[in-house]
Amino acid sequence: MGCCSSASAAQSSKREWKPLEDRSCTDIPWLLLFILFCVGMGFICGFSVATGAAARLVSGYDSYGNICGQRNAKLEAIPNSGLDHTNRKYVFFLDPCNLDLINRKIKSIALCVAACPREELKTLSDVQKFAEINGSALCTYNIKPSEYTQSSKSAGLCPKLPVPASAPIPFFHRCAPVNISCYAKFAEALITFVSDNSVLHRLISGVMTSKEIILGLCLLSLVLSMILMVIIRYISRVLVWILTILVILGSLGGTGVLWWLYAKQRRSPKETVIPEQLQIAEDNLRALLIYAISATVFTVILFLIMLVMRKRVALTIALFHVAGKVFIHLPLLVFQPFWTFFALVLFWAYWIMTLLFLGTTGSAVQNEQGFVEYKISGPLQYMWWYHVVGLIWISEFILACQQMTVAGAVVTYYFTRDKRNLPFTPILASVNRLIRYHLGTVAKGSFIITLVKIPRMILMYIHSQLKGKENACARCMLKSCICCLWCLEKCLNYLNQNAYTATAINSTNFCTSAKDAFVILVENALRVAAINTVGDFMLFLGKVLIVCSTGLAGIMLLNYQQDYTVWVLPLIIVCLFAFLVAHCFLSIYEMVVDVLFLCFAIDTKYNDGSPGREFYMDKVLMEFVENSRKAMKEAGKGGAADARELKPMLRKR
Repeated sequence: MGCCSSASAAQSSKREWKPLEDRSCTDIPWLLLFILFCVGMGFICGFSVATGAAARLVSGYDSYGNICGQRNAKLEAIPNSGLDHTNRKYVFFLDPCNLDLINRKIKSIALCVAACPREELKTLSDVQKFAEINGSALCTYNIKPSEYTQSSKSAGLCPKLPVPASAPIPFFHRCAPVNISCYAKFAEALITFVSDNSVLHRLISGVMTSKEIILGLCLLSLVLSMILMVIIRYISRVLVWILTILVILGSLGGTGVLWWLYAKQRRSPKETVIPEQLQIAEDNLRALLIYAISATVFTVILFLIMLVMRKRVALTIALFHVAGKVFIHLPLLVFQPFWTFFALVLFWAYWIMTLLFLGTTGSAVQNEQGFVEYKISGPLQYMWWYHVVGLIWISEFILACQQMTVAGAVVTYYFTRDKRNLPFTPILASVNRLIRYHLGTVAKGSFIITLVKIPRMILMYIHSQLKGKENACARCMLKSCICCLWCLEKCLNYLNQNAYTATAINSTNFCTSAKDAFVILVENALRVAAINTVGDFMLFLGKVLIVCSTGLAGIMLLNYQQDYTVWVLPLIIVCLFAFLVAHCFLSIYEMVVDVLFLCFAIDTKYNDGSPGREFYMDKVLMEFVENSRKAMKEAGKGGAADARELKPMLRKR
């Protein structure tokens, strides 16, 4: 693992706040705990495969415990078990449309058959003929095909008539009805939607006909996102001033309109108004006065905030400019969302596969109808909960690895004075440091997020189950708790990201890094507020720009297609994909800006530009610092707040 002894307290107290070449492992106990947890996840998968769940899931099994497509062992006290189904590879349900929506299963006898009926069978004679021609008996094993039309037991032992046409599901060997209307209860809304005018058919045909255009527009959104990440540093100043002007005009306009309406209402004649209408007019006049005063107070406060934070907005613009340079020097950062998405898809595929295995694992148990079900008993029945926790923790771990990788690469860029001396691949170097030293820190940070996310998901599940049953007070309390946990999760996510940056700089453990990052953020609270408001809104405008551009191109292209009638669904698909792509890419941009800000705050705290304590920052940020110092000198005492923020602090010894 490349681990060495952890840094001592004395070493951590003398850290110089710059990337260390001699690193040490952090949070090793948490790494060991995470490895043990992953071993437990592997045990769940191995247990389900070892108990035959994989074969039962893929090949399917009948109502007597026999796995289709193989020779089976006899189950004690269960009739029709232990049959040889080598030539019967498909599961067929006598009544496939009888769904148990509560337990999410088909309430029907299941049999292993040699072939699925590809055409509708309307009578028992058709069923008998199908069995004689294809060698696939669709009635239970107790009755021979020659007795289908003669035996009195055929009504309960043969499939419900008419037998719908079906086809085997790829890879899972189940005979599924071709007509989706069979599942009317399960898809009632869909069937109602498409019952008369075949809207679904037209929508799907529109998607299939325009698949080349959809693919091209998705690629366009990808290219636009990459281009925007490079050029956003050049348009950041314009976006900020546009936002500022819109906010000023909107607040002034709204306040002015309210006062104008109040004055107009006050001057209107009241002699001809009846008493009831007069009372209503007075109430409206009083409400307009309250609204106008509130809007005025809000506008004044907003102007004061903008006046105080105007210099921090300049810092936001400078950070966005430097972030654009980072992507030029570190082009592999653009591909970070791809690697993360690929890792998440692989894990989710594994998780879903194991979940399906768990649905068919356990011991054979005879139910009330005398058929076989597989259930887990004892402590092993709680493996579901372990598996769900694993979904959240490991997913958060993968996302945290991305944050640590980006933080490590950007920290290396920031604290390298001569950019020509950057490593050949800072991203790969950051990944190497993560794997060798800081997986424990990532595991601990992701576990903290998991601890907050699980209670929120439980409360959301309770709220959905009690919807319409709980009283107003309980509903309000549930929503308040969910909202508070959501806010706590967002705050911890932001703190975790900055803790990973501190770890990338000083190679300290998670708690120490979180404490150091929190102190830096509190000392620069106004700057943090400016970056998280103005910066987030700028990135939101970037997402809107990409979605609108892709949607406009889609409308222009789809408008010339005459091969289908409905192109709303293709356009929706394209716009959703464009927003998803823009969100993924601009989230990386936001991450880079946050890392740059923490590095900048550390740089201005521990360095002052004097010999031996030179700044590491880019020239654009240097200009911001110099302009701030000049402004403070001119303002005198008025710049005390900024002076406290920019005043270099001595290193702690």
